[in-house]
Amino acid sequence: MSDAPLRAAGLECIRGDRLLFSGLNLNLSPSQLLQVEGANGAGKTSLLRVLAGLSRPAEGEVLWRGLDIQHNRAAYFTEMVYMGHAPGLKAELSPLENLKVSAALREGPADDARIEAALTRVGLGGFEDVPARGLSAGQKQRTALCRLLLNPVPLWILDEPFTALDVRGITLVRELLEAHLAEGGMALMTSHHALEVRGDCRSLNLS
Repeated sequence: MSDAPLRAAGLECIRGDRLLFSGLNLNLSPSQLLQVEGANGAGKTSLLRVLAGLSRPAEGEVLWRGLDIQHNRAAYFTEMVYMGHAPGLKAELSPLENLKVSAALREGPADDARIEAALTRVGLGGFEDVPARGLSAGQKQRTALCRLLLNPVPLWILDEPFTALDVRGITLVRELLEAHLAEGGMALMTSHHALEVRGDCRSLNLS
């Protein structure tokens, strides 16, 4: 669809001397979720990093609102949030402090009450001031999920967002995705979990 905000054309990715994929095309429109599937080593994370503008493809281009993201990085990054394998937290800072730093880098000083509300929403009420080094892996992942609540951007790119989460955490991610799609947002994600999300959900298999 030519009016899709996110489009990729002829993507090729090489890691070392190995071709991961080539000639890959995709479109993503409002209220759509695309789940990237494939065996370990198929190139799922590499594809998401290319689509997030963190890596360059060997061939092809990624367009956001008709412009190549490599030539329009600043504008693209204001409309996209990327969540990778690691939660990206500084161990000596609390969840509240980590999220304040993250928000300041994107949009200026953050409202503590808004951050605390997000932490409560993801099940971390009472852990706002605990240094990240003292959190479990699942709690660190929940802290990272707060960035989705605090950054109202149209495009989410999520690499294994269920990592270290329990059943309640997995349900939380599903609810966040459903709300995002219902509001016209878009999401790209990888996951080893079977996912049932209400909305326009599609898959891309790299195997």
